[in-house]
Amino acid sequence: MIKDYFLLSFKNLKQRGLRSWLTVLGIFIGIAAVVSLISLGAGLQEAITGQLGSLSIDILTVQNKGAGFGPPGSTVIEKLNDHDIELLKNIRGVDKVISRLIRVGSLEYNEISGFGFATNIPEEKELRNFIYDSFDLEAEVGRLLETGDKSKILLGNNFLETEDFGKKFYVGKKVKINGKDFEIVGILKSSGNIQMNGIVFMTDEGIRDLFDIEKEHDLIVVQVKDKDRIEEVANEIERKLRNDRNEKIEEESFTVESPIQTLNSVNTILNIINLIVVGIAAISLLVGGIGIANTMYTSVIERTKEIGVMKAIGAQNKDILMIFLIESGLLGLVGGIVGAVIGLGGAIALSSLVNNALGGELFAVSISYPLLLGAIGFSFFTGIISGILPAFQASKLNVIDALRS
Repeated sequence: MIKDYFLLSFKNLKQRGLRSWLTVLGIFIGIAAVVSLISLGAGLQEAITGQLGSLSIDILTVQNKGAGFGPPGSTVIEKLNDHDIELLKNIRGVDKVISRLIRVGSLEYNEISGFGFATNIPEEKELRNFIYDSFDLEAEVGRLLETGDKSKILLGNNFLETEDFGKKFYVGKKVKINGKDFEIVGILKSSGNIQMNGIVFMTDEGIRDLFDIEKEHDLIVVQVKDKDRIEEVANEIERKLRNDRNEKIEEESFTVESPIQTLNSVNTILNIINLIVVGIAAISLLVGGIGIANTMYTSVIERTKEIGVMKAIGAQNKDILMIFLIESGLLGLVGGIVGAVIGLGGAIALSSLVNNALGGELFAVSISYPLLLGAIGFSFFTGIISGILPAFQASKLNVIDALRS
């Protein structure tokens, strides 16, 4: 019997053709928005988690609060200094303290100039290897920087294929950075952290000499001995720096952050975006539901005589009610399936475009089958709810009045 209900309902929807497709327009727009944006958001969240994970959960980052826009440390009023480095080294629970410098400079190659970021690689072997391991840096061609490579540089993977300078970069070639010659010793493999792919790496001595940097640091990376005590160590660092600078709580001129804190902030932002997307989709589904209800009311009016004939030959009220409910449910189901396919396809297409433009794999689409099935199921449920009143009206039609219409 149920099979007959579905066959008859499907036949009725097929006969209405274009009207049926226009009816489900609001449904599949809402479902497409939910599926595409939440899939992209989940993929972005995974990518950010992966990039933050490259520093591991036993890492703290100390930097001064900036006074404007620019690379870390470039716009602060009071910069981190050697005194701060020594203070951090003496805090219980701290294992390694590493100075990080990030500067903007000009790079000239093949008589063509461009601008980009340069960062330092520590001179000390243990700290240098820690940076290489943390960011998973490996040479695609050539080698990594070593102690004493003051006049040498290591390039990110983007330099391997770029055409911005008219010819390719090769190991052993010279480039000018801020007018000074440097030799290329290696080009890195592509990194999941897209920032690493477009940066120039120099030894700490080399970058300090080039940019005339003495005892200042743009930020300081701190590795703790016990990752389970990272919050305790972070609080101690804040207390020591605050006391050293004679600053009050919540008026600090510096910040101490862990990847977990950053990830929590990103998750909060993405969750808010997802809530907004769901809200917009809910409005679209409401409009779609109203469209289904309107179509079903119209169908009842157009098929009044048909309903009368069905009742005259033995159809009961529950049969008429079931037929119209299934029809409205099928409208929602079709809208949900089409919306899920369009949403997923749109997310994959947008992800591909963004990744090609950025030259990395930042935007990955996270396909959630529970999300797809839930969206389709909810659209089917929306269709049924929207069709309850029209179906109830159809089931209560008087046989004689219906046949006379």
